Amino acid sequence: MRVTTLPLAVSAYTATSALGHGLDAHLSALYEQRSGLSMNDFSSTPLSCWIGRVKGVEDTVLPVIYAQQDCRNNRLAWLGLNQDNFLPQVHTARERYGATRLALLLGTSTASIGATEEGYRRLEDERLPADLHHTSIHTPHSLTAFVAAALNIKGPCLTISTACSSSAKVFASAERLIRLGLVDAAIVGGVDSLCESTLFGFNALELVSPEPCRPFDATRCGISIGEAAGFALLERIASQPDAPLHLLGCGESSDAHHMSTPDPSGAGAELALRDIFDRAGLDAAQMDYINLHGTASQKNDAMEARLVARMFPNTTRVSSTKGLTGHTLGAAGIVEAIITLLALRDGFVPGNAGVGEPDPACSSHFAWHNETRPLQMALSHSFGFGGSNACLAFARADRDA
Repeated sequence: MRVTTLPLAVSAYTATSALGHGLDAHLSALYEQRSGLSMNDFSSTPLSCWIGRVKGVEDTVLPVIYAQQDCRNNRLAWLGLNQDNFLPQVHTARERYGATRLALLLGTSTASIGATEEGYRRLEDERLPADLHHTSIHTPHSLTAFVAAALNIKGPCLTISTACSSSAKVFASAERLIRLGLVDAAIVGGVDSLCESTLFGFNALELVSPEPCRPFDATRCGISIGEAAGFALLERIASQPDAPLHLLGCGESSDAHHMSTPDPSGAGAELALRDIFDRAGLDAAQMDYINLHGTASQKNDAMEARLVARMFPNTTRVSSTKGLTGHTLGAAGIVEAIITLLALRDGFVPGNAGVGEPDPACSSHFAWHNETRPLQMALSHSFGFGGSNACLAFARADRDA
C-alpha cells in the first residue's frame, strides 16, 4: 500500500549562489534575468569555461572553535546560514522542540574534496600540510558534521550524496522522519563548492560548455558549473499555521539507465512525478509552474522537454534557471526549490535564461521570458547521474481547495 505523504510548513528558507547572498539578491537577479556566470578564474590549471562563483567565500571566516573544519565548502555553508535571519529561526525551533528533536539532512556531491585536492597539491614529505591535516574535512560527512555543530543539533544527521538530486532528496528524508514521529522538525539543504574534480571531471565527459550555458537552446553545448548553499526549515503545519508556503510532497525514483545519461524517454523522471502525485493526491493539471532540471546538456534537456509535453497541460509554465546560477550540482535541488518558493510567493514565472534560439523540440509550455501570473502549486525537478530522480511539490498555504 502506498503511503500518503505529510504536508509540511516551510517556515524559513535561504539561498546563497552566484546570484548573491540571500533571497532579495536572488529575487532581484531573477526579475532582471541577470546571470551570475563569469569566466573561469578558479582552477589552478586553465580551463576555458564559465562558472557560477559565489562572491565573498574567500573572505568568510569561521568562528575560532571550528578552525579545524575550515575549508571552502564549510565557509560557503557558514555564509549561507547567516542570511535571511535563518540562524535565529533555527534557534527558535531548537528551543521549541529540543536539540534532539531536530533533524539535519544535507545534500552534497563533493563535500570538502576541494580541501583534499589542495592538500595533495601541497604535500610535505608525502604528508598533508599542517593546516589541512584534519580528518574532519576529508570525509563525505564533513559538511553535515560542521553544520550540526554550528547549529547545536543533536537529532538525526544525514548526508545524502546522490549527485545532482542530493539536496532535493533531503526533503523526502525529512518528511519521512517527521511523519514517523522520530523528529518534530528538520533543517534541510545542500552545499557544493567549486573544486577541480568537478570542473575537470565534467570537462572529461565533454559536458562543460566553453560559453555561458543555454538550457533548451537549439545550439546548447553543455553545462556551466556553479556553487551554492541553501537551507530550509520544515515543520508540521499545525505547529506553524501561519507559514505561507507548504511542501506538499516528494517523489523519487531510479531509472538505472546509464551512469551519466538519463533514460531518453524520461521514464525514470516520470516515475518520480507519478510517485509524488500518488502520494500527495495531486494531478499534473494542478501544477502552475515547474522549475526544470534543465542543465543545457543535449540529452537531459531533450528528455525533459519530451516529459513536459507528454505529462502536463499547456496551462503549466516551465523554465530552467541554471542559465543564471550555473549547475550547482549537489546544491542544485535546494537552490531551485527556493527559486520555486520565491516564484510561488511573489506570483511570477522566471524566464528560461540564456536562450537565443529555442529548441524546436520545446513545447508551448516554456516561458522564455519572465511572466507575472498567480501561482498556487509548483514543482521542482532534480535528476542526478545514475538515474537518481527527485521531484518536489510546493504550494501557497492560501491555495484554492
